[in-house]
Amino acid sequence: MIEVDAEGVVEFTQALVRIPSTNDPARGRDEQPAAELVAEKMRSWGWEPVFYEAAPGRPNVVAVVEGGLPGPTLMFEGHTDVVTEGDLSEWTVDPFGGEIRDGKLWGRGSADMKSGLAATLYATRALQLAGPFPGRIKVCALADEEGLMIGAHHFVESGLAADVDGAIVAEPEAGEICAVAKGALRLRVDFTGKMAHGAMPQHGRNPIQAVGSLLVALRTYQEELQKRFPAHEHLGEVYVTPTVARAGTEEQVNVIPAVASVFIDVRTITGVSHDEVAARVLDLAGYEGISAEVTVLVDRPPVDVPVSDPLIVALAGAHEAVTGAPAVYGGVPGSTDGTVLTHWGGIPSVVYGPGGKWIAHQADEFVEVEEIVRCTRVFAEAARRFLTRSA
Repeated sequence: MIEVDAEGVVEFTQALVRIPSTNDPARGRDEQPAAELVAEKMRSWGWEPVFYEAAPGRPNVVAVVEGGLPGPTLMFEGHTDVVTEGDLSEWTVDPFGGEIRDGKLWGRGSADMKSGLAATLYATRALQLAGPFPGRIKVCALADEEGLMIGAHHFVESGLAADVDGAIVAEPEAGEICAVAKGALRLRVDFTGKMAHGAMPQHGRNPIQAVGSLLVALRTYQEELQKRFPAHEHLGEVYVTPTVARAGTEEQVNVIPAVASVFIDVRTITGVSHDEVAARVLDLAGYEGISAEVTVLVDRPPVDVPVSDPLIVALAGAHEAVTGAPAVYGGVPGSTDGTVLTHWGGIPSVVYGPGGKWIAHQADEFVEVEEIVRCTRVFAEAARRFLTRSA
């Protein structure tokens, strides 16, 4: 096995966790300090990181580590942003303390995904120190994965994905190799009727009634989709979930509002057409006397990379070599930067990293220290295998 700096990767994870890199301008928070810490570590190893501004204060950091021999390009990807810590009363530890206790490193972003980001850096450094290797590794710390993924989109739109042959996304997956990920389609349906006095509804057109009709129809539509597209082995069912319903600009019990809106979060599996879903929702929104408009807010198709792809083969082999256990395949229940890299960048991607699969965004988030080190070793070995194409 390639030797990795076990102590260093854990300490660097702690340093990253101690930076509250939420996207929260009201509190003066963004990814900039975390990006600068990543770049500082890269420079300490002689790398030459480049900043690409996805938005003010929200940079992508990219370093290219050459192996010294001709060969392909592997991308390691992590994100520097974390979600809010939420209600502090729900935490039993400092969410930005990076405390190690009971063999676990605690804090917001410890699993999602600063430990994974740290592991990609230290794995690349370990391979570099082990001697010449074919090709190169792009080590990327991107912004805004927890939002609209502007960092990943900027990376692709800047042409930085053009020469990448495969990407390992270091999200927490509890040891599972996730070559598939659910799609996400988020829709907003706006209804327009006519305002009227509640005592004289005959003079108005009530968009709330259209909202009710749509909500009932969506449940039936979800059942229809689930029958057409049986549950995926790793991704489960298609879900059509209304998440927000609101009417008017003010709540006034004796006024029929002129407008109403419904927001819908659709989670898809392979084979489901997002265009077809959006068109069907518009059809279901039809209601006599009420106009309806559907706006696509987010459109991220599902990811399905064959397990025979050289990237997956390399990662599975590395997992087995390091852990001594057979590779376990799973799926990502949401979407990641890998979704953007695959569908808009044309890069085969796989998600694998330290941390529990369901611990993200919860109070008392943690990652097992041993798992950070183990994943660093797996990443180093996976990179070696992918770049040399050994079995």
